[in-house]
Amino acid sequence: MKLTILGCLGGYPYQDQGTTAFLLQAKGYNLLIDCGSRAVTELEHHLSPLCLDAVILTHYHHDHIADLGVLQQYLQLWSKDDPDWDGQILKIWGHTEDEFHFNSLTMPNVSIGKSYKKDDLKKIGPWDVTFMRTRHPVLTFALHLLERDTGKVLVFTGDSGYLDDFCEFAKNADVLLADTYFFTETKHAPTHLTAKEAGKIAAKARVKKLILTHLPQHGDLERLKKEAKEAMCKEEALLAKPHMIVEI
Repeated sequence: MKLTILGCLGGYPYQDQGTTAFLLQAKGYNLLIDCGSRAVTELEHHLSPLCLDAVILTHYHHDHIADLGVLQQYLQLWSKDDPDWDGQILKIWGHTEDEFHFNSLTMPNVSIGKSYKKDDLKKIGPWDVTFMRTRHPVLTFALHLLERDTGKVLVFTGDSGYLDDFCEFAKNADVLLADTYFFTETKHAPTHLTAKEAGKIAAKARVKKLILTHLPQHGDLERLKKEAKEAMCKEEALLAKPHMIVEI
């Protein structure tokens, strides 16, 4: 499977970089993970938005859904006239505990909201997807995506402060996308991981590759990566960058 970083900043876009959005592709299936600011225009560099099969949302904070309405309007206004569009209604996965936002996932003839909850296993395209509730001010879920044919695993923490449960949830993952918004000197960050915490999870879970995402707009990101690696053993650590492609 192929992972493409579309946006990797936390909170707000900055200097031509958008917020959280990832394109995951396998077996001809195109899945968008979160839909932050700039997601639609960044996606166009790799794939027509009309070719998306599904979107899955970790939570409803604006930096993870800012372009969702834009995506729906794109499909509504252009799909009938574009040869790329196959007539498919876009599936958008989200939790139902925020009724207002979940209801907005459905737009007639454009998209349909599909629900998940903590203990579910959902078959989305070629993946088995399971969920873990995280530590964040609004209800947020981490994602574990197992590609059925190959056994390859991608885990995304979503937004979260440190939880020991991540070590089991991400165990032996091929790639761990970790919300790493804080440098190590930030003590007891309640809502996002520090670089040291991200590295600690990667080491305990024995993931093969750690990718730091949901990055801060300011500060030395190479230092952020160094702090994560200091908490790791032999696992590889990378900084997410727009249009980075990772083969899993």
